[in-house]
Amino acid sequence: MSGHRFDPTILREYDIRGLVGETLFPADARALGRAYGAELRRAGGRSVAVGYDGRLSSPELEAALVDGLVASGLEVKRIGLGPTPMLYFAVFHLPADGGVMVTGSHNPPDYNGFKMMLGHGSVHGEAIRRLGEIAAAGDFETGSGSVRETPVLAAYVERLASDYRGRRELQVGWDPGNGAAGPAVVDLTRRLPGRHLVINERVDGTFPAHHPDPTVPKNLEQLRDLVLKEKLDLGLAFDGDADRLGVVDGSGEILWGDQLMVLLARDVLKRHPGAPIIADVKASQVLFDEIERAGGRPIMWRTGHSLIKAKMAETKAPLAGEMSGHIFFADGYYGFDDGVYAAIRLLSVVSNARESLAEMRAALPRVVNTPELRFPCPEDRKFKVVEEVRDRLAAAKADVNAVDGVRVRTADGWWLLRASNTQDVLVARCEAADATGLKRLKQALAKELEKSGIAAPL
Repeated sequence: MSGHRFDPTILREYDIRGLVGETLFPADARALGRAYGAELRRAGGRSVAVGYDGRLSSPELEAALVDGLVASGLEVKRIGLGPTPMLYFAVFHLPADGGVMVTGSHNPPDYNGFKMMLGHGSVHGEAIRRLGEIAAAGDFETGSGSVRETPVLAAYVERLASDYRGRRELQVGWDPGNGAAGPAVVDLTRRLPGRHLVINERVDGTFPAHHPDPTVPKNLEQLRDLVLKEKLDLGLAFDGDADRLGVVDGSGEILWGDQLMVLLARDVLKRHPGAPIIADVKASQVLFDEIERAGGRPIMWRTGHSLIKAKMAETKAPLAGEMSGHIFFADGYYGFDDGVYAAIRLLSVVSNARESLAEMRAALPRVVNTPELRFPCPEDRKFKVVEEVRDRLAAAKADVNAVDGVRVRTADGWWLLRASNTQDVLVARCEAADATGLKRLKQALAKELEKSGIAAPL
């Protein structure tokens, strides 16, 4: 096979992702199989697990990917349709030397892509760019590989169910959003005590009920209605490939990723006193304060599931999480982000608590904050703008954390500015104790953006 050039827009920071039929084609999947296969072979690997999500384009892309992997001389273990965490699980369980998942994650139906593991580590950043270079040069390995159908759904569900530690029975709503987690969730709920109502469990790549992204409130409305109508204790939702979790409490209120992390961190720190707990820079200060209050060591880190996983391995943190609903357990699990496993751990916490989930949420310290704010910014300017803001703040002796963009603490609270790794936008967020303080923070952010020529309609 001669060299192959990927559309440069599909080689992202955390994965490979593009618009099917425009920037992503089966030929790209085949070339990725060859390039990834070469890297795995040169690292001493001989086997690879492959899975795919419920998108309409996924079976064709998976077949082309497998062709490329086999041509590289690898033993391919096909696990079939399922959520991304099931692929991660398969790498540990089978085991395999690496894994590739065909998935568009939480993106619209006409997108698709690939998430990859080499060994037990995720492939991201420079390693993804390296795959592009290998493909362009045609620098492949060749061999006579093989294919084996290796279903793991039953083993995955059994592993999830084995960590449920509940005492009182709960009433729970589940919404896989017609995504890849549907069959796993149906099987799992049959094994759990209590009353479980599952909606949108049929895998359908057109996502007829709503878009499978639980960070968007309108996508949780159907689940919220179910919880209120049936008087359930809580509702659980997942994105298209189920590596993210969304939660609605019994009063119909949403718990965001950082609020979930407070409850989960308190539980984990009972078994790991003094342990580091990681959260991304977009998380509320409440989370970092509550980790410390519970006897943990909070670590603020860069946004991105691959970056969080690498930091977990480095620090031996038992738990990490992001605002986006990626939650990573190394306490009793494998250290990867698994929305369904995080749901099991949350159910255990709620089932063992005297208070309801709604009462736990209401007891958290109250702050006011913005949602994630996004400002258009040219690709060649976005990182430079953040650097300019950082340098001005450093000269002014401001209290700045620059681990991922700039997070600025003031007497009112904090504001964040960072460049998106996936779009030509700047991302911002502000949080204060009250509305007046939030207004001042937004004004400070807008002032800094305007100094760098970016309009900020805050």
